[in-house]
Amino acid sequence: MESVSQEHRSFPPSESFSANARIGSMAAYRELYEKSIAEPEAFWADAAEGLHWFRRWERVLNADAAPFYKWYEGARTNLAYNCLDRHVENGLGGKTAIHWVGEPGDVRKITYEELLGEVCRFANVLKKLGVQKGDRVALYLPMIPELVVAVLACARIGAVHSVIFAGFSSDSIRDRVLDSEARMVITADGGYRRGKVLELKKIVDAGVSTCDCLSEVLVVKRGIEGLECPMTAGRDVWYEEMVSGVEDFCPAEEMDAEDLLFLLYTSGTTGKPKGIMHTTAGYMVFAYLTAKYVFDLQPDDVYWCTADVGWITGHTYIVYGILQNGVSQVLYEGAPNHPDEGRFWEIVEAYKVSIFYTAPTAIRAFMKWGDSWLEGKDLSSLRLLGTVGEPINPEAWMWYHEKVGGGRCPIVDTWWQTETGGHLLTPMPGATSTKPGCATLPFFGIEPAVLDDAGNDVAAGILAIKKPWPGMMRGIYGDPDRYRQTYWCKWGGQYYFPGDGARCDADGYYWILGRVDDVVNVSGHRIGTAELESVFVEHADVAESAVVGVPHEIKGQGLMAFVTVIQGRAQDEKLNRELMGMIDQSIGKFARPERIIFSSDLPKTRSGKIMRRLLRDIAEGRELGNTTTLADPGIVEQIQRQFQEGA
Repeated sequence: MESVSQEHRSFPPSESFSANARIGSMAAYRELYEKSIAEPEAFWADAAEGLHWFRRWERVLNADAAPFYKWYEGARTNLAYNCLDRHVENGLGGKTAIHWVGEPGDVRKITYEELLGEVCRFANVLKKLGVQKGDRVALYLPMIPELVVAVLACARIGAVHSVIFAGFSSDSIRDRVLDSEARMVITADGGYRRGKVLELKKIVDAGVSTCDCLSEVLVVKRGIEGLECPMTAGRDVWYEEMVSGVEDFCPAEEMDAEDLLFLLYTSGTTGKPKGIMHTTAGYMVFAYLTAKYVFDLQPDDVYWCTADVGWITGHTYIVYGILQNGVSQVLYEGAPNHPDEGRFWEIVEAYKVSIFYTAPTAIRAFMKWGDSWLEGKDLSSLRLLGTVGEPINPEAWMWYHEKVGGGRCPIVDTWWQTETGGHLLTPMPGATSTKPGCATLPFFGIEPAVLDDAGNDVAAGILAIKKPWPGMMRGIYGDPDRYRQTYWCKWGGQYYFPGDGARCDADGYYWILGRVDDVVNVSGHRIGTAELESVFVEHADVAESAVVGVPHEIKGQGLMAFVTVIQGRAQDEKLNRELMGMIDQSIGKFARPERIIFSSDLPKTRSGKIMRRLLRDIAEGRELGNTTTLADPGIVEQIQRQFQEGA
């Protein structure tokens, strides 16, 4: 991959794009940005004006208990109301909200008015089953309309949704249900992925068998002929049976600004996933404003984000940010290469998609599959492209710009996290000259800095965010100390620490250099290496393990696992299969390492610390650094030899 440090190309937006954009010049961007930094409370009060409030706020920002900030204190509102009712009341009820495409080719078109009716019915089913405001509800669903409906139904009645990506294992479901003390899981009998049927309900059954907090499992029928779906009497309920005869009106609960909206679990540097807490009003405004400006949303746009609602990208830029802006969007269930590698471009052409938001992993896969899949596809409807999930290498950026965007579409390369709720660094498509691989400039209200460990400004170092913003997380569920220790642990707790390295160039543009902790970004999935290591050592034959991230042509980063086996135990393909299976079972197949390398020991300092830096050097084929501090320098050569022999 090309080095971002050698990247000097710059691409200004076209005059025609800027002329019609919401923010059409750098002068307009800088005027708004400077106001957002100099007068943040006035700026964020203005930003909230277009939305519906049952009661307005008394105070925009309460920083008295920093870093536990509060936004729009005293206000009452509802996210589902702002996504649906507001548009229906304003005469947009007949507008298409969702063009849904199932992997086998089944389709649905749902208007805003129809979506409101479905959400109300689903909300009434939840209430019928005893779900109350504040109850946690876990969702494990494929990318079908009912996933969006269930999320909004929870928001409508004040239940806290915790969406679990439908590629996670039963163990991961169990951990999240128990940590959140969820009273219900909403799932489907099955779903499709690359032509295969995923038996989702059976995965849920295995995960929740020991979860005493659970009262119900609500099951949606995906419509898969012949699929068996065992139901547990007294616990499991078919949604289709419960919804029969239910009213299509359900009043929206008046939610306090800081009422918990959702939990979303993300990997950390320790084995236990973190339940990221997002509350109502601040997240609502931030999702609305970032979507509006970063995607330059216009009334006639057809938007498509290819992410799953199981990730924060789907929460903010499929559900809450997009629907609040009253835009039509595509929702697709399947993979980009089924039934063939031209599937995405067929959908873009069929629905005249104008905004396309995807991950660098997908773009690199498109490149690998070849330009021929684009031939004959009419992509002229596209006017804006976006990337999300990880830094994009300049080579992939250029391919995306030229082959997909035809050289005419601005690219918004967005940097943000589960914890931030929405975009923090991003171009404004009608104003910012973009550079391939660069996240460019901060969004309104975001004041970034690049610091060293002592807090000094440096050209390349650790990214820090100086000011709070409305969409920021409100903590880690049940663990306020971990919140402080993870995100406010540096620079005297004055700045938010996102865990990424960055550099700032001569133009004041920000380049993201990757994680500075032991979290690896594999195809946009953040995976804590400690999670994998703890899985491996559960095997009776494994003594120790170390997992490192390495560059990967398609995924951005891949994982390499180094495992030591108890003396006298076999280091063979059978053990390799068993360990891979444990990862599948405990986390999910997406977390599988590229390789497992067995060795008699791991490189350690005399104090016993594993030198993962040396393992990365071995995995990446680099010159080995200083090994004199190791307890046994010879072990590095042994591992290096085994790595090369197995390559």
